[in-house]
Amino acid sequence: MEIVSVAELNKQRNGTLNSSEGIPEIVHDLQIPSENKVYPQNPFIEANTKEVSLSSLKHDCIIPVFSKDNEKTLAHQEFIEIAQNCVGKVFSHHTIETPEIRVSHQIKGRVPSAIHKSAKDLLDHERTQYFERMAFIIRIPSITETINGNEVALTVGGVRAYNQENLYNRKTYEKFKFFVGFQNMVCCNLCISTDGYQEEMRVGNYSELQSKILELIQNYNPENHLQEMRQLSEHNLTEKQFAQLIGRARLYHYLPKQEKSLIPELLLNDGQISTVAKDYYLDDSFCRNEDGNINLWNVYNLFTGANKSSYIDSFLSRNVNAFEFANGLKSTLNGGSSYSWFLS
Repeated sequence: MEIVSVAELNKQRNGTLNSSEGIPEIVHDLQIPSENKVYPQNPFIEANTKEVSLSSLKHDCIIPVFSKDNEKTLAHQEFIEIAQNCVGKVFSHHTIETPEIRVSHQIKGRVPSAIHKSAKDLLDHERTQYFERMAFIIRIPSITETINGNEVALTVGGVRAYNQENLYNRKTYEKFKFFVGFQNMVCCNLCISTDGYQEEMRVGNYSELQSKILELIQNYNPENHLQEMRQLSEHNLTEKQFAQLIGRARLYHYLPKQEKSLIPELLLNDGQISTVAKDYYLDDSFCRNEDGNINLWNVYNLFTGANKSSYIDSFLSRNVNAFEFANGLKSTLNGGSSYSWFLS
């Protein structure tokens, strides 16, 4: 994997930095070693989310507390800033983009002076809000690779869901989800492996969260992850096998409990499986070939694309499950695995 730091890229371009403005001044008659690619800025998750800025979280939202002792939670913006700080330490010589933040489940309130007003008469300064669920990503676009013609960029991110905390009790350990992986820049789907994901970081304070984030980033092996994703593009499903897969996936959720326990977990719901089936024919980037075959890299991206309709609190675990599922299909094609039920 070729890693080019910002300093090195500026040196190659023979540019200078205007220190007062912070704007790179490029000598335009020199040849740039690689052209800038423009990708559609699709959200990494859709569902019922909306995009907000870090500034909006800081200035427009209150901070929830644990009600029995009034101790504050680690706020969404603090989580993001801790992650930014960790990324800056580990990737100090690379381009780091502004966080992309999505929120859902707005919790509304009002100030005491507006207690007798009807909702329609409330002024802006009399309203309060916070968002129960928040997800964010931070891209590092100077660390990229190409898989099956798709550029993927190193990305970190996390999820905070207050609905998974007991805010009606005293302060205790708080839960966070965090990952380091890649983002497919063609579709903005996230590519997350088990090794780059921690489903539940239980922390008591700022420094514990920072320490655990740093540990996960430093222990992540991007080369292994990339190699596993490349191998997906080398394996194909026939149209008949794909149809069998979709049929089995639809049956999976209705299996008797005992039978279901013997089969590897599939977390996408029935509606998302229908989206995968539709996009097998219609997706611009990951649909079937002319002969009806489809490689597992494209199948994997159909799964991660359908996962964008998940709620924030289940989004990352389903994304990781999609990667495990695609690798399980690959093992089945190579001679058998516990995932063979889905293709039998």
